[in-house]
Amino acid sequence: MSDMTETDETSDQPKSWTRHLPLIVIGVVAVLGAFTLRDYISFDTLAANREALLALRDTHYVLMVAGFLAIYVAIVAFSLPGAAVASVTGGFLFGLAAGTVYNVLAATIGATGIFLAARAGLGRTLAAKVDAAEGNWKRIRDGLRENEISVLFMLRLVPAVPFFVANLLPALVGVKLRNFVMTTALGIIPGALVFTSIGVGLGEVFDRGERPDLSLLWAPHVIGPILGLAALSALPIVIKAVRGKKEI
Repeated sequence: MSDMTETDETSDQPKSWTRHLPLIVIGVVAVLGAFTLRDYISFDTLAANREALLALRDTHYVLMVAGFLAIYVAIVAFSLPGAAVASVTGGFLFGLAAGTVYNVLAATIGATGIFLAARAGLGRTLAAKVDAAEGNWKRIRDGLRENEISVLFMLRLVPAVPFFVANLLPALVGVKLRNFVMTTALGIIPGALVFTSIGVGLGEVFDRGERPDLSLLWAPHVIGPILGLAALSALPIVIKAVRGKKEI
């Protein structure tokens, strides 16, 4: 009987280790990419290859869209440098409407990939510990799950939260996949519109020998509405908190 138990435990160890393999691979690729790809995924590279890219888009549109989506998904899924460049490129190549759709689609798929990788490994372990927690941790856990959608929307809408953090953190606390996908797809639309619109006028910027000004995201007329949406997403949490105090 004891031999069977030992065999079961031994057979479970590789399975436990392999659960962490996808996140380990992502971490290794992210580190390597940070040192090797920064000079390649840039506006200088885009400017140097603009004519070839536009010609390829005009002659092989579907292929160009597929290639763009694959590269953007990889950038997000592996937390590689160049997400902003990719978003602007979407507008440059495909225009505001189609570019925004492709940017949101690729970013959502990539974010979901890293979310699933984190949840399968470290996220499963941490979620189990959170489920078993008591006291303050239990209240935090219950509050998060009660307001899961609102919190996820805030993570997407507050520009100060790095994109990869908004991808990893939900996986580590055990949020529902469908809520993660929905809030990601909807929550990144405002930012995607801004970056895509910058890309629409990128040709004129290159013609002047300049580089796009990504600080536009922080302009009051842009950041104001985005922060307003973030505040709106927090409103259900505030209302519940106020009602809870009144009941007490």
